[in-house]
This record gives sequence, structure tokens and C-alpha cells, in this order.
Amino acid sequence: MIDTGYPAFSGIFASLKLALLNTESLKEDARYSIQNRPGFALYKLRPDKTLWQGKRVTSNEYPTSSIQYRESSIMMVFCILSDERAFRLKSPDMFSLVMKRLGIKGRYVPFAVKPEDIGQAIQSIRILNIAGANITVPYKEKVIPFLDVLSEGANIIGAVNTIVCDGDILKGYNTNAIGFMDALSEVDFDVEGKQALVFGTGGAAKSVVFILNWLRTDSIMVAGRRKEKALEIVDRFSGDAMPIYDLPNRPFPANIVVNTTSVSSIDESPELAAVVERLEIPQCELVLDLNYGHTKNFWQDMAKARNIRFMDGLSTLAFQARRTFALWTGTQVPPKEFLKALDENS
Repeated sequence: MIDTGYPAFSGIFASLKLALLNTESLKEDARYSIQNRPGFALYKLRPDKTLWQGKRVTSNEYPTSSIQYRESSIMMVFCILSDERAFRLKSPDMFSLVMKRLGIKGRYVPFAVKPEDIGQAIQSIRILNIAGANITVPYKEKVIPFLDVLSEGANIIGAVNTIVCDGDILKGYNTNAIGFMDALSEVDFDVEGKQALVFGTGGAAKSVVFILNWLRTDSIMVAGRRKEKALEIVDRFSGDAMPIYDLPNRPFPANIVVNTTSVSSIDESPELAAVVERLEIPQCELVLDLNYGHTKNFWQDMAKARNIRFMDGLSTLAFQARRTFALWTGTQVPPKEFLKALDENS
């Protein structure tokens, strides 16, 4: 595991601008290689003769990157790794429909992985010749030790949601941060000079806090079940930390509230639902829940009761998917195509 901490956040804005905001830059090799750390073996999995999708090909015919897969007649396979929630996600249908419309021969499948098996699952991306993978809760941070290379953005944020298979090399990227920024821009919500309240302390929270700092949010409060986890995030970037259960029954000056936890319905966490119901946020203009697909959503109920604009995570998903797809295939697809695919599968 490499140290991805940076003591002075403001000093990296200029060097990260191209790496995060320019998709072409994201396709370059990362500067931070972690393949040579102790105990790590870089597998060589390209035999002279390999059976792939029922067709035997020689090694010189074998595609060695996602883009080469697209240019060949071989089926591309992409996947998403999560826990038991993998089969409730919208990404498989969304990506599959977009590929079909573009005439790309590909499949996108979900895999539910036990925590103790995540390392083997990542190695299986090589073994099964999967062209690319998405990583979601709860593994965005846990996959890092099993990757060969990190993009500059993923390295600084400390979380990965996209893996590109380039030959035997697995490269980790973070498109969550830029997808969140694109979603805010889509609804013309400018966070510069405003105050933010962020719930959660996982990989998604890191991405959100990073980009809020990038966009010059005036102050950021990170609320977590464990204050020490929230402190890790604000120490990495900037902001303040507090336990979630200290929030109720006190006015809090937040212009935007972002839920990065995996919880949105009362049956998932009655305790968190009670905290959110009692929030006093008189200055709030937007509540953004990164989750989606909940028929009973206490974040949405809270926003409605206070006449605050509400967004779920579908637009963020579509924007980050667009960035991920460009990394995998070299194809720039308008975000409206991903939004349309989500709408058709809702």
C-alpha cells in the first residue's frame, strides 16, 4: 500500500487540472506505479495459444487493450465489482444499451464479491481477459493494493472506481469526482464560496470532498459515524469533521448537503433517517443523494419537507459512466446517451 496523502492540497490544483478534467490525459500511464512493492507478483497471462469466446487466437492476434478489443471482432467483456448489491445496480443495463446503440460488440456483467476475495477478483480480471471494470461500494479503496498503476487523480483521492486492462497491466482511475462535478454543472449549481455538508467517509466521500475543494467551496463539514474516519478525509484535503449524531437539533449553515453513504431508506438505517429528519439547514439550496432507485428515500423526503431542490445519483452515474467509457474504448459519447439508457431501464 502506498502513501497517497498530500499535506498541501492547494498546491496540486494546477498539476491535476489536465489529469482530472481532460479525458485524453486520463488515458496516459499514471506516474505512480505500485507493481514493485514487496509481496506483489505481476502475472503474465498471455500464452501463445488462448481460447477466447470459443475462438482460438494466437498471441500476436490477441488484443492487449480495451481500445484494441473494440477494433477487433472479439467480444469485449466489462464488469462491476461490489458486494450483494451488485445485482441491484443500473450500470450493467446502462452500459450494455449504450454499446448496442454504438454497434460495439460487448457485454457488461455484475459480480458480487466477498470482502476476503477482492484480491482474487481483481487478479481474475487478467485471467478472464476482462477489458475493463467498475468498482463500487464497498471496494473503492480496498482494490488499490491489487492494481499495478494509479492515475494521478486516483492516487491523490485515494479511491478507484474504474479499472482499465492494458495488456497485463491493470490501471486504476477515479471518474467519480469529475462525474459529480459534471452533475452539479448540469443543473447550474455553483458551489464556489458556499458551505457543504457531506455524509459518509468512504471512497465516494473522498471524491466529493476533493472536487468540492477544487471548485472552491468555502467550507466543508464531513459527518461520519466515526469521527476519526471523517478526520482522515479532512486531513487529506481540507474541511472539518464531526460525528453524524451530533448534527440534529442545531442550525447548520450548509448550502448543499451530499449523501455519499450507501443508505437512503429508513429500513437500511433508522438511526440515520432520524438524524436527517431532524437536520436544521435553513440555508440549504440542494440535497444530492448519490444513491438511486429507492422508492422510499428519506433524503428526498427531508428535502421536500423543507422545499429544497433534490437530486438523486442517476445524473452523476451517467456523467462518470461517460468518462469511464472513454477510458475503456476511446469513444466519446454524449452524456445524454447514458441518461437516455438509464431512463429506458427505469
